[in-house]
Amino acid sequence: MNATSLRWPTDAVLPDYGVDGIYGLAHSLRHWLQHADAACELAGVDAGEPTSVVLLVIDGLGANYLSSVGADSVLAAHCKRTLTSVFPSTTASAVTTLLTGASPAEHGLNGWFIRDQRFGGVIAPLPLELRGKGPLHALHLTRRLFPQPSMFRRSVRQAVMLSPQQIAFSTFSRHHSRGARVRSYERLVDLESEIVAAVRSFGAEGGFVHAYYPRLDALSHAYGCRSTQARGCFEHVDALFARLCERFAGSPVRILVTADHGFIDSSPERTLSIVPDSEVARMLSSPLFGERRLAFCAVRAGAETEFERWAAEALRGRGVLMSGAACLAAGLLGPGRAHSRLGERIGTHVLLMEPGWTIVDTVEGEEPYTLIGVHGGMTADEMYVPLVLGPM
Repeated sequence: MNATSLRWPTDAVLPDYGVDGIYGLAHSLRHWLQHADAACELAGVDAGEPTSVVLLVIDGLGANYLSSVGADSVLAAHCKRTLTSVFPSTTASAVTTLLTGASPAEHGLNGWFIRDQRFGGVIAPLPLELRGKGPLHALHLTRRLFPQPSMFRRSVRQAVMLSPQQIAFSTFSRHHSRGARVRSYERLVDLESEIVAAVRSFGAEGGFVHAYYPRLDALSHAYGCRSTQARGCFEHVDALFARLCERFAGSPVRILVTADHGFIDSSPERTLSIVPDSEVARMLSSPLFGERRLAFCAVRAGAETEFERWAAEALRGRGVLMSGAACLAAGLLGPGRAHSRLGERIGTHVLLMEPGWTIVDTVEGEEPYTLIGVHGGMTADEMYVPLVLGPM
């Protein structure tokens, strides 16, 4: 199916799974890691060149934010191009792609929440929790839930993964860092020290550092993506990048900075809520999964027509309804061999929210929460991320 023939939210940006997307970046990094004679053009590394590459992933740093709020920054001055995120534009999907070189279709993590009946229904794969029911436990859980190996597994180059202390050794992180040396950090200044130490440890032959920094994302969710708090965090990240460029100037080190997604702000007034025990809730066989900006639905057999009638009214000016089959056929989750549970994880219908709108439901045992900054949708602010290269 041709994606351009489908109906989309206003000014929707479709994911690019070639050289103009983070999938293409991750795919090329994986190839460079696993082949001694490979080049990495996006990092400015020629074949056979003994270079160290640092990939600094700033969670939530959108390209449009960088070119507006951060227009006078060092990061903006070194920005080489704009890439798209994956579908949906969210951490679980995009960070997993950046750690594996696999598309969301392949790794199967198509949102903060995914549906997998083997593990009891709707789960959050990064913290490994069932919606409303706490920690998830199952036999051979990691192997079954995360079939894609990390890009470090067959690396012929030295690799180090740097993550915040609270997540560095989680089940998700342990699986997706396998093949790399893992180091944790507490503060941004500690991350800087760890990056420098890792590069020095590689010696003349070089290596790869994957460094992940999530604080901009957390502050954007809590206070808004253009808040004073988010801007202050960005300025600290920009200063870090400037110092790294200065420290590595004239050396065979390339610093790539990108992100998993960007952000927009929303409000309670632009939130569509599915109330427990309501007519529409009874049409669903499970809670919503995916994101509040792009939700996947499992509609009960026989209720499809009724659900589509509800959506035609409820989503007017707020969102667009797409069938799960159309989403699959359009290849929105990328190329490669599809995850064996991908159909289940997309569901029967997809709700693509218009700019500024979100959709939420309620699950017993789950504490409701409000987010000002949101992502997962298809606006340019959410979908476009920068590709920064220094210190060349």
